[in-house]
Amino acid sequence: MTGKWNTWVGAGALAAFLMYGTTLAGAQGGQQGGQSQPAPQQQPPPQQQPAQPAQPADKDKKPNPAPLKMDNASAPATPEEESAFKSVEQATEPAKKTQLAEDFVQKYPQSRYRPAMYQILVSGYFATQQVPKMLDAGEKEIELNPNDAPVLAVMGQTLARTYNAKAPDAAKQLDKAEEYSKRAIDVLPTLPKPENLTDEAFSTAKNDTLVMAHGGLGLVYLRRGKFSEAIPELEQSVKADTHPEPDPVNYYLLGVADKQTSHFDAAAKAFSKCASVQSSLQAACKTGAEEAKKQSSTQLSAPN
Repeated sequence: MTGKWNTWVGAGALAAFLMYGTTLAGAQGGQQGGQSQPAPQQQPPPQQQPAQPAQPADKDKKPNPAPLKMDNASAPATPEEESAFKSVEQATEPAKKTQLAEDFVQKYPQSRYRPAMYQILVSGYFATQQVPKMLDAGEKEIELNPNDAPVLAVMGQTLARTYNAKAPDAAKQLDKAEEYSKRAIDVLPTLPKPENLTDEAFSTAKNDTLVMAHGGLGLVYLRRGKFSEAIPELEQSVKADTHPEPDPVNYYLLGVADKQTSHFDAAAKAFSKCASVQSSLQAACKTGAEEAKKQSSTQLSAPN
């Protein structure tokens, strides 16, 4: 199978998820002792594995954004800075909110509110699929808050999905994707539930973080040809995905990994699940399921 693939999950769901992350990271920052807080882009697949699929449009409902957090380790804000921060906080139109956050970090480069601004920028750039800008904002947020689990997760998956084997920094990109994904998985269980989030909202935010972190890590292994190591990560990713229409990409990748390791029945199941979600992947997943079923009937399957 050859071709190109789009890199993004539904923009609306993740934008909302990252706004949850503002609260998650803020709660975590206190726990850690003062850490501050387009048309889809396409990339060629790695040579050792099939090309990856396009992402579907997201249809999940968007939760209300959580309140912003600030970096208590920095100097107190001036009245003008406080006013600018409140303007960003109160903005409801996504493009305007992103623009205000851009203006804020330009005008107040040492502000205590930088982590909140970078989280808004990651969310806004993701929603408009401006990959380079999103990665830049994400790196700045991680520098200030190395354990911001939601940002780590989206960075890990994005780096894995935009990987170009011919790029001069290709190996470094996969290393970062692995590091960020693993850190998000490790940090997430330690986060306390913020008071202003319901149990359901907190659970959703954590699950979405795990979907992306395990999915990104599984794709790193898959791109390195480590199919057996990719399988449990991708299984964890699809298990954590509780949305009515899950991300079909992780099911597709799981199907690829299962097929490569001769787990044909499992591959057929994963491809069939992928094909059940309305997306540009449906045809490829339907074909994958049919091929896996034929292989299961004609070839010896590996034991589970």
